Amino acid sequence: MALAQVRDVATHAGVSPATVSNALNHPEKVSETTRRRVQAAIEELGYVRNDAARQLRQRHNTAVGMIVLDVANPFFAAVVRGAEDSLGVHRRPVLVGNSGQDAERELAHLRLFEEQRVSGLLISPVGDVLDRLREISRRGTPVVLVDRHHGDDEFPSVAVDDELGGRMAAEHLLEQGRRRLAMIGGPTSIRQVAHRRAGAQAAVDAVEDASLTMVGTEAMDVESGRDGTRRLLAEDAERPDAIFAANDLVALGALQELVRAGVRVPEDVALIGYDDIEFAASATVPISSVRQPAVEMGERAAALLVAAVEDPDAPPEHPRFTPTLVPRESTLGG
Repeated sequence: MALAQVRDVATHAGVSPATVSNALNHPEKVSETTRRRVQAAIEELGYVRNDAARQLRQRHNTAVGMIVLDVANPFFAAVVRGAEDSLGVHRRPVLVGNSGQDAERELAHLRLFEEQRVSGLLISPVGDVLDRLREISRRGTPVVLVDRHHGDDEFPSVAVDDELGGRMAAEHLLEQGRRRLAMIGGPTSIRQVAHRRAGAQAAVDAVEDASLTMVGTEAMDVESGRDGTRRLLAEDAERPDAIFAANDLVALGALQELVRAGVRVPEDVALIGYDDIEFAASATVPISSVRQPAVEMGERAAALLVAAVEDPDAPPEHPRFTPTLVPRESTLGG
């Protein structure tokens, strides 16, 4: 059965096609009685508006494209939720792309969103895509960086002070008397990881007898935490007495492997993560973490994008959130 067209709705409602268009796109121009007749005809005929064709004619799309590092990570899910809530007020749907920390997938999403003529882009970059983002911006699509601040300030951005967060995590471990620290987590090409490591290293350097070992992983998930911890425990060197995981998913994997190996947490090895996702508090041993205000970050990023759409010449803003330490049993004991 063929889909109903605007002219079919108009005939059924006894109005002109232009009136149907106004009822859908400019309801303030149509009387309440007429709107109801058009809506009744739409429901009876099963008419579905072709937004793709309409946007092609108008040469823009109200939707916003959003690319995150890992949609399976509850932290990024919360960032997306904050952006969706904020943009929903402006009737701007969010199309989410998951780069999976893969630069090629990230580029594919950028190409797709440009083809869809999205009204703006929110992106937490994994690859070196700044030149591509500059091209997109020059073609008229505003870009906001999420969970990332770029040094030259050309794009609006929302970020957390990850260097401070890494320092807070390491200082907390040091305050518990730990001295042989290890950091487990993703490639340092991910700037958030590099900044957290730099902060942790600064805290360790301030204590004369403390040390920090870095155990890199290819990803930032639970399995990476297990693998990194297995490699750490298999080393001939003296076992660390504390682990700083680059995020809470890595921390959960580390905890699983420590328990499997018979290592007590925190008696033998203290453990702290990053992000403060819900699963951290509900783990077998509740995991200490450094909290990022994920929902608020998404909301603020969305607000910056709306502002850029409305005033492309406005100077970019760069709000930076302060992380907070959430100590739990994995570092404090029962």
